[in-house]
Amino acid sequence: MTPTSPRHIDGAEFRDLVDYRDAVVALEAAFGRLGDYGSLHREHLPVPDGELLLMPAHGPEGVGVKLVTLNPANRGKALPLIHGVYVMFAPGTLAAEATLDGAALTAMRTAAVSALATRHLAREDARHLVVFGAGAQAAAHIDAMCAVRPIEQVTIVGTGSPRTQELRRSVSARGLRCELGTPADVARADIICTCTTSPTPLFAGEQVAPGAHVNAIGAYQPTNRELDGTLLATAQIVVETRASALAEAGDVILAIAEGLLNAADLIELRDVVCGTAGRRTDETVTVFKSVGLGLEDLVVARTALRRLAGRAVDGRVAP
Repeated sequence: MTPTSPRHIDGAEFRDLVDYRDAVVALEAAFGRLGDYGSLHREHLPVPDGELLLMPAHGPEGVGVKLVTLNPANRGKALPLIHGVYVMFAPGTLAAEATLDGAALTAMRTAAVSALATRHLAREDARHLVVFGAGAQAAAHIDAMCAVRPIEQVTIVGTGSPRTQELRRSVSARGLRCELGTPADVARADIICTCTTSPTPLFAGEQVAPGAHVNAIGAYQPTNRELDGTLLATAQIVVETRASALAEAGDVILAIAEGLLNAADLIELRDVVCGTAGRRTDETVTVFKSVGLGLEDLVVARTALRRLAGRAVDGRVAP
């Protein structure tokens, strides 16, 4: 790769280069040394037909920025909600080094961060996964949860659309028991992943079984929430960073406004990774509320580029 001709990695090649275990290992190392990174403020810019997000970050892996568009109307056109590209600049020279498919990177790094939290917080014997949603993030979270826990059964809570049915067939084809369910199925879940764009709570918090772990990734705006205040008032809450959660995590912000949660009670993921915090008891309900940080994209993108460079040295791909 040269500064004048950055290499492009499309979605298929990216998924071939990096798996969830690779991504979890890289993210764990990064959160363990969080001070080495700068995730600059995420910009949300309204544009015709949707929204443009800019997510810059810098660290030992270099400098990167993700440009993402979101168009809710795309669902009615059988198109993805999210389109994007990631631009990587090399450490030291800051030369344009590579571009990566933004949607594939987003799906993997988001699910991988959830998997990192799950590896540290969910019970070791967690086998029943309930997923809300049937899009790219729902599919990615099923894969990621299977990478860190011995999942045997998956319940998908969706709209019953063709996309929901397709996800069920895809999961069943992997040999997992898979069914379509309702919000009440959280009472049977060991792990719950909420991967939706819902602005209102998806289920009643009191229905969650003791000892369950929840990954909430859909609400990234202060006015939206996938989880109700009842759940957050009684659960152990882990966030990527306290600052990012208080700026963007509607689930957290609204629960604090309702007097059901204190900002001081939020546990940062780095403390979990470093072992200074963790699940309190087997009966504790744990919640990981993610909004996404630029450093996560940077770390996983660099993991893909390192793997690509290794293959080039082995003679398996052309640089």
